Amino acid sequence: MLRALQSVRVASSRYPSSMRWMSAWAHVQQGPPDPILGVTEAFKADSNPKKMNLGVGAYRDDNGKPYVLRCVRKAEKVLNDLALDKEYLGITGLAGYTKLAAELAYGADSAPLKNGQASEPNLIVTSQSLSGTGALRIGGEFLNRFYKGAGGKTIYLPTPSWGNHGNIFRDAGLEVKQYRYYDKATKGLDFDGLVEDLKTIPAESIVLLHACAHNPTGVDPTQEQWKKISTVCKEKGHFVFFDMAYQGFASGDPTKDAFALRHFVEQGHRVMLAQSFAKNLGLYGERVGLFSIVTDSAEEAKRVDSQVKILVRPMYSNPPLSGPRIVKEVLGLEELRKEWEDEVRFMANRIISMRQQLRDHLVNTYKSTHNWDHITSQIGMFCFTGLKPEQVDRLRSEFSIYLTRDGRISIAGITSKNVQYLAEGIHTVTK
Repeated sequence: MLRALQSVRVASSRYPSSMRWMSAWAHVQQGPPDPILGVTEAFKADSNPKKMNLGVGAYRDDNGKPYVLRCVRKAEKVLNDLALDKEYLGITGLAGYTKLAAELAYGADSAPLKNGQASEPNLIVTSQSLSGTGALRIGGEFLNRFYKGAGGKTIYLPTPSWGNHGNIFRDAGLEVKQYRYYDKATKGLDFDGLVEDLKTIPAESIVLLHACAHNPTGVDPTQEQWKKISTVCKEKGHFVFFDMAYQGFASGDPTKDAFALRHFVEQGHRVMLAQSFAKNLGLYGERVGLFSIVTDSAEEAKRVDSQVKILVRPMYSNPPLSGPRIVKEVLGLEELRKEWEDEVRFMANRIISMRQQLRDHLVNTYKSTHNWDHITSQIGMFCFTGLKPEQVDRLRSEFSIYLTRDGRISIAGITSKNVQYLAEGIHTVTK
């Protein structure tokens, strides 16, 4: 029998191509490489000991190494000593985690949450998600199924926005359009253009806003500008979807970074929120996020919650267990909560320091004639440098410094040991 099968295999390999079955995937085209992952692959292949990877959006310590927070290590030890089981979570996740995560975002005294302390359940529907990306996808799917606003199934993103936003929402069945956000001339916020566009787009449109530390520009509205944006959205009846991936990581203060979200809720917006603990707790690979919707009543919350569960069930059934347990311990134990607040402030301050040192070297060490004030006026992990694609290419070929061709750099990839080398490279390709 074995010899017979071998004979068949040999014979089939001798068939002319015209007689072979065509592969079911013969028509599949080669897709373009991911621009950020491509930067990392090129970096890994470079043998220059001075090489720098400024593409990846992950925090690094001052030695350029991945950083695991001390409070996370302690939470893991607590959980290990408890010897908990590994049973499935419910469809919308670990209840203790979702409660604490929502309180961190909206504020423990938020009216929709405080409602739950009375006889009625709270008015914010929550679902644990596969980090911020998963929360965005749940939100996109929910909007596609249920949003009935006059603006239709179109979501408006800032120009530019995180590179994955468009893909997520298009795959969820929404049409994607843009509103003005970044001003290339000033390397700051095009506030007038933003407001004009929000006034011009159809009433009751879906608008995505970055709650803090805008990715990729690092440009945020001021609190007064946020108030104006809220007013315009309210006047036009726009539905606001916040993406908050960097709470605490932007300024070092989680409360300050949540200002926009909390102000919109206080002003009566029934927002949708995608939340992530990848950056501010360093739980990148744990994929810990939260999706939430503010509703109008307990009865509405019950209906919305039922449909979120129906949506999630065939998508991935239920979420992971380890990551949310860690977050629950860190946010729920007073000692660990305090340590986390200190650590997230430390990480934010290191990034602020790297911004200042980079600007100082460009201006003082290399006497650059360009204005580099935007390096320190922007906020968060990323900086939109204003470098042109050909200048980015020169940084790669001449200095082994890797970043995306739009000129965005991850400040977290800079250390006190290589910041001057980066300044030298930027000065050389821009002078």
